[in-house]
Amino acid sequence: MTTERIAPPVRAGERETLRSFLDFHRATLAMKTDGLSDADLRRRSSPPSTLSLLGLVRHMAEVERSWFRRVINGEDLPLVWSAEGDYQAAYDASTATGAEAFDAWQTEVAHARRIERAAASLDVTGYQPRWDEHVSLRLVMLHLIHEYARHNGHADFLREAIDGTVGA
Repeated sequence: MTTERIAPPVRAGERETLRSFLDFHRATLAMKTDGLSDADLRRRSSPPSTLSLLGLVRHMAEVERSWFRRVINGEDLPLVWSAEGDYQAAYDASTATGAEAFDAWQTEVAHARRIERAAASLDVTGYQPRWDEHVSLRLVMLHLIHEYARHNGHADFLREAIDGTVGA
């Protein structure tokens, strides 16, 4: 599978720019995983760390779910991979499959897109219990761009270690 990644616009409104950069980073993570087997996706960065490309995909499913569904939409639901609320659990993909992880991630991205598009403005707020603060949709989108950018850097190194693929 080849992932299509569309460059964000150089001149657009704030919401379209945020949406485009978030989708660009989502596509970047997908590109870093294109064409790999489950075994390659589960390959750890450097033991004892459990960091792997599959773990990153699982983690980003949790991030999308938490910020858009739980915070902005106010849904009372557990994390995907930890009923106890342990965000680190997603990183351990030692027994996970690509199909399971990508399905969960794509499902959460679809929910996130729906929630963002339905919001009246970037000023819509939701409660973030970990911070004990109400946060705007604008902050959530910026936070996810930051989260993807950071983890896409990890994905660059992980992919290069697997098969030498670099760039993009």
